[in-house]
Amino acid sequence: MLLLLLLLLATVLTRTQAHPVPRATRLPVEAKDCNIAQFKSLSPQELQAFRKAKDAIEEGLPQKDVRRASRLLPRDGDLQQLQVQERQKALQAEVALTLKVLGNMTDPALVTILGQPLHTLSHIHSQLQTCTEPQPTAEPTPQSRLLSRWLHRLQEAQNKETPGCLKAYVTLNLFRLLTRDLKCVASGDQCA
Repeated sequence: MLLLLLLLLATVLTRTQAHPVPRATRLPVEAKDCNIAQFKSLSPQELQAFRKAKDAIEEGLPQKDVRRASRLLPRDGDLQQLQVQERQKALQAEVALTLKVLGNMTDPALVTILGQPLHTLSHIHSQLQTCTEPQPTAEPTPQSRLLSRWLHRLQEAQNKETPGCLKAYVTLNLFRLLTRDLKCVASGDQCA
């Protein structure tokens, strides 16, 4: 089983490297290397792959983890309440948690189903990293209290919650992340 997991990880990493995200020198966020607008909507095939993975994961979720996950990270609102740059940071943290949790699943049936979703999430995450890299000449801007609370809750959940609870949270949160939050960040100032 460990060998299967290692083979899947190697496959995912190989696929990710097969389609590298172009990275130029550090340019302003509006520059060509920050291409988050491409994610205003995912293709029907990508959404179907995520739906299949979500359904498969949900079948094995204990109800106690589902109940706990639904209360895990109460939101003060949504990404629209944050500034544009802060939305990207919040989404990047959510995507990173999702990648971590889904990437740690070892059930052989899930490992196969998760291949395409993990590849897509990795690509989204790399674009978000590109868009949120601090510029060498820019003064760091302080985070708002809302973003600080958001990031703190995510970090606290990773430190305190059980893997089952995090798995349930990521699963329940997946389509909000892919359709609402990702679309909002990709829309920039037009997020409404």
